[in-house]
Amino acid sequence: MQFETTITSAVFDEAANRWLVTTDKGECISARYCIMGTGCLSTARTPNFEGLSSYKGETYHTGHWPHEPVSFEGKRVGVIGTGSSAIQAIPVIAEQAAHVTVFQRTPNYSIPSRNGPMTDDYERSWKDDYDAPRANARKTKNGILANLNPVSAMEVDQTERRETYEQRWADGGTRFMAAFNDLAVNQDSNDTAAEFVRSKIRETVKDAAKAELLAAKDYPIGTKRICVDTHYFETYNLEQVDLVDIRYEPIDRITEDGVRHGGVDYSFDAIVFATGFDAMTGTLDRIDIRGRGDVALREQWEEGPKTYLGMMSAGFPNLFMVTGPQSPSVLSNMMVSIEQHINWMSECIAHIEKTGQRTIEPTSSAQEDWVTHSNEVAHSTLYPKAASWYMGANIPGKPRVFLPYIGGVGAYRDKCNEIAAQGYTGFVFDAGSGAAVAAE
Repeated sequence: MQFETTITSAVFDEAANRWLVTTDKGECISARYCIMGTGCLSTARTPNFEGLSSYKGETYHTGHWPHEPVSFEGKRVGVIGTGSSAIQAIPVIAEQAAHVTVFQRTPNYSIPSRNGPMTDDYERSWKDDYDAPRANARKTKNGILANLNPVSAMEVDQTERRETYEQRWADGGTRFMAAFNDLAVNQDSNDTAAEFVRSKIRETVKDAAKAELLAAKDYPIGTKRICVDTHYFETYNLEQVDLVDIRYEPIDRITEDGVRHGGVDYSFDAIVFATGFDAMTGTLDRIDIRGRGDVALREQWEEGPKTYLGMMSAGFPNLFMVTGPQSPSVLSNMMVSIEQHINWMSECIAHIEKTGQRTIEPTSSAQEDWVTHSNEVAHSTLYPKAASWYMGANIPGKPRVFLPYIGGVGAYRDKCNEIAAQGYTGFVFDAGSGAAVAAE
């Protein structure tokens, strides 16, 4: 383990069949295998507002929060962004601050988390038979035991539909999206869930104008990452919390004292940037990764990532990516998906060592087929209708392609196991004989 170290490059040495990994300290590490466990949401999107360097107050980014405690007691705080991080942070900041002003570009759907003390019965229900629910989770669509309702929202009458949503809302959490089996693929069904959540926002937020600003209307619920919260919408009922809509009139600039928007100056003691992440590919893009022929991975991915199973890319031998693009990754219980990837990669490396191979990489045709399949599955759903970070839409200039694989954790696991059992179909091995051998 080496801490406080940044990887600047990873270059494949074709003569030695090894990866040469360079750090920001000038060190070079040589290895047969390189596994990128860089995370899907680990590169924070740095705000690029004009005048940011002139601001004299405190600044924070939700993706780079200090390790030491931060106090907003008695301070005027501006929060820019209303994604998942902001939804978690705003109620807590508002408990301390003298005044909070939230700048919102896009409203989000959010479900109450309903967090609370664990009962003894609930604890025993898991610990008495821990292996069974773990095994069942691996077969589900999202790696989560969500108690999926097997019927369509359109197959029940309005009364039953409302009762179902009410129960899911009362239970809380992301399992709300499992209230019916077609919320991700049927616009009519999705509309009923979206309108239910909007009705809850209107019930909760006393100021009707604020409620309408907070109620998402122009994209299907769940097609941006569904959020969970603790008293998020209730926070806007506090006298010291204001909401500023920047959807159609962006922030002008950051000033010495705060934020200028629409010609109005807002003064703050601290600004919290909840501006998100360069998801899925951002961290890999920051590393100069070069494979065969000194080809850069970022050049290969100029039009969007190209992988086989989201774990490897053609032309980059022995380079593995944990929960990479075109794998279930962020659409799943991450622990379940990470565990599956690490086990598959470990078994793959053991196979290479046992059979005397030197390298493994996907064939171009297998990679192309997987990218096509991943895109087809995504576009059979409502997800591409949202300008989300799933689509790279939060990063200017980033290709607009659906980044994760939406075919389901269970189905994806079965496909990976099938490929391995058949001798790693779609991959090509190099045993050092001068000719690569493709698995049939």
